Amino acid sequence: MKRGFERVSSYDPEDVHLPVRATQHAAGYDLFAARDFTLPSIWRGPFLKVLRALRREENVTDAALDDAWAVLKPYLVPTGVKAYMQEDEFVLIADRSSGPLKRGLILPNGIGVVDADYYNNPNNEGELFVQLLNFGIRDYHVKQGERIAQAIFMPYLRADNEQTPLAKRTGGFGSSGK
Repeated sequence: MKRGFERVSSYDPEDVHLPVRATQHAAGYDLFAARDFTLPSIWRGPFLKVLRALRREENVTDAALDDAWAVLKPYLVPTGVKAYMQEDEFVLIADRSSGPLKRGLILPNGIGVVDADYYNNPNNEGELFVQLLNFGIRDYHVKQGERIAQAIFMPYLRADNEQTPLAKRTGGFGSSGK
């Protein structure tokens, strides 16, 4: 087995859709939401209050900035799937073209990178999550089984004379930077 997707064991298999390519020449595999999820709009009170204050060149407290950040913080939408691949590959998670255009949803980091050693990690079994931010005016309700992003298997190259990292992955989402 070179690369592919599997269901995460903590989900009912009937609730999780394995990623699929929509057309014969599609590069990306559509990722589906594993459960219903509401993504609140960023245009909420705390964020708007800070924007108004900044526009008026007023002082903004740390507490107000923290409240605004809580509204702007992306949400992790679970997919219920994990990806296995060769050690010199990664999965690139990208927006679907309809996400920003039709629904106001974006990946705030532009893309996601899932390393080969994320698969079956002890923290979350390697489940793929999609970071989403809703810049639409209304909250957006993601339905279980809705396509939320796409995953593309990609090879990568190593630099000449690199110092081989000794660290092994010890955690789940966002753990390689620790």
